[in-house]
Amino acid sequence: MSRVSVRVEDPASVDAAIESRMCVRAFLPQPVPRAMLEDILRVASRAPSGTNTQPWKVYVLQGQRRDELVQKVCAAHDAIYQNPELDAQYRADYDYYPRQWVEPYLGRRRHLGWTMYGLLGIAKGEKDKMHAQHQRNFHYFDAPVGLVFTIDRIMGQGSLLDYGMFLQNIMLAARARGLHTCPQEAWSKYTKIVLPHIGAGAEEMMVCSMALGWADESAPVNGMPTPREPVEAFTRWVE
Repeated sequence: MSRVSVRVEDPASVDAAIESRMCVRAFLPQPVPRAMLEDILRVASRAPSGTNTQPWKVYVLQGQRRDELVQKVCAAHDAIYQNPELDAQYRADYDYYPRQWVEPYLGRRRHLGWTMYGLLGIAKGEKDKMHAQHQRNFHYFDAPVGLVFTIDRIMGQGSLLDYGMFLQNIMLAARARGLHTCPQEAWSKYTKIVLPHIGAGAEEMMVCSMALGWADESAPVNGMPTPREPVEAFTRWVE
């Protein structure tokens, strides 16, 4: 049957996958079957891309190799905390956040931070606790699967738009199977550690990483609300 002719018989399930997608920051150690991961990536590969370039490359980390990367990056993260001058050695290949924060984006960012640290019981100024929580990123929040995404450096900025749709497809396909995810830009800062570890070539640029697994539903941080603006706030009807 042609894809044009396919009918979505249960739109509520599609909406549920989208609306229940969230950044989970505490996972269970339960493994994810390889067949399920392959199926998620197969479905996600239907993401659109300009002239069908399909610019995504995926590295799946599990078991010992995942743990070894965690150890390497956590060691670098700790070293920077002890000696901030070392921070200059680690840089992402592209700017993810604005160089200068303005409203309303600054307010939204602060609200998220205050909410998360509040749920975790971390007060303002508790730097050691904040550092430890930030390092949870580099433990993949205990998820058994870490995904690393790269792109050939020769590709243009438009390919990152394509990549975003591919990443969203992964997250939604994971939700359809009862899994959760957390896309993580934080890893990109340590590209000089990550890329050699996974065997990526010099022609590749790290886009981001992602934790994937079964959510720990008892963890308070996974109950964190992330409000969205109403449609009328970001939409203009041009008629």
